[in-house]
Amino acid sequence: MAEEIAVRVADGYFPVETLGPGRRLALWFQGCALACPGCMSRHTWDPAGGRGATVGELLRLWEAALERGAEGLTVSGGEPLAQPLALAALLRGAGRLRERAGGTADLLVYTGHEPGEVPGEVWRALAGADAVVTGRFRVAEPTDLVWRGSANQRLVPRTPLGTRRYGPHLARTYPPGPRVSLRADGTGTGTGTGTETGTGTGTGTRVYGVPARGELRRLERGLAARGLRLTDPSWRP
Repeated sequence: MAEEIAVRVADGYFPVETLGPGRRLALWFQGCALACPGCMSRHTWDPAGGRGATVGELLRLWEAALERGAEGLTVSGGEPLAQPLALAALLRGAGRLRERAGGTADLLVYTGHEPGEVPGEVWRALAGADAVVTGRFRVAEPTDLVWRGSANQRLVPRTPLGTRRYGPHLARTYPPGPRVSLRADGTGTGTGTGTETGTGTGTGTRVYGVPARGELRRLERGLAARGLRLTDPSWRP
């Protein structure tokens, strides 16, 4: 059964408001062979890292998020297309649950690939997505366009719902201010996207979003000024 398909994930969190419109469930797949220089999520590269789960477990997270008013699902990584069977099953199941809940929440996927770079059957794993962000992260090509990390990346609506949700944002730029949000986990366990860091107090800190150039350094300096030191930021080699 599709819900029994194994998937390796780095993290999942709700609500996230920095990876698409509205309050969203964000899921990060584990494993990425692209290894883009400057990536903020190096901890998601190792395909053996993160934790094992099933598509059914992720769909239960999505169902719970919908009950709490989720306006969308964002799947990132890592590289989601490295696990195409799980991605396709997740998007199909998420679409069905979305329809039962009223059909207004969108499904967004980030991939470092472009069409034609992977076999057609792998690219077809994106069939259930309402929109995709495609292309490698290129640290030397910063952009102010919302939800994109570098100027080469494209935000592509793929369905009528995707066009309604993302069409108004294709050329929209970020307003002044932070592009990422922080979540402190007092247990110090688990993995996060952007960072799996210690602050010297037994606290794990996760960073969610698409930072501007230099934003992570400013974040580190700001925390240091408050006496908080990041011991293992995931954006450092």
